[in-house]
Amino acid sequence: MMSHPALAQLYGLHYFDSLPATASPATLDWLLLEDSMTKRFETRCRKVSVVILREAFVGQPEMTDDESALLPGEPRYWLREILLCGDGVPWLAGRTLVPESTLNGPELALKQLGETPLGRYLFTSSTLTRDFIQTGQNEGLWGRRSRLRLSGKPLLLTELFLPAAPVYEEEEKWSGV
Repeated sequence: MMSHPALAQLYGLHYFDSLPATASPATLDWLLLEDSMTKRFETRCRKVSVVILREAFVGQPEMTDDESALLPGEPRYWLREILLCGDGVPWLAGRTLVPESTLNGPELALKQLGETPLGRYLFTSSTLTRDFIQTGQNEGLWGRRSRLRLSGKPLLLTELFLPAAPVYEEEEKWSGV
């Protein structure tokens, strides 16, 4: 299976133990956003769209050690890897891992999102909580990882801001570049 170059960068994210001193306040505003990234993107473009790179059940071998440590051990996980685009330009690479045990009741919808952005589904749920946001970086690109819970059931979302993402324009304004 061919992987998109953006996913290779997402897999290579190095996570910080605390907030990175190198991040501007504008960047941190994006990285620590508690609300829907989809909704934030919609304020910066006419249309947010999803390009599905991969959707499938995967096993433990397809997960990194730190992903495994953040989710309950199960035989299968629903994997969704996408590009989130603003006006057709890829702004974010996303990877969602959902333990199979999370996929019951209303959460079954996570498997049928198609080209609907994850945020549009997650942030309409009154049962959504977030355990943490971990910030990271790879080759100058910012990213973050969050463990979210729907009705107390976990899923892991990793997001990498691609070079065309608005976060970098705001970073440049802040630094005066």
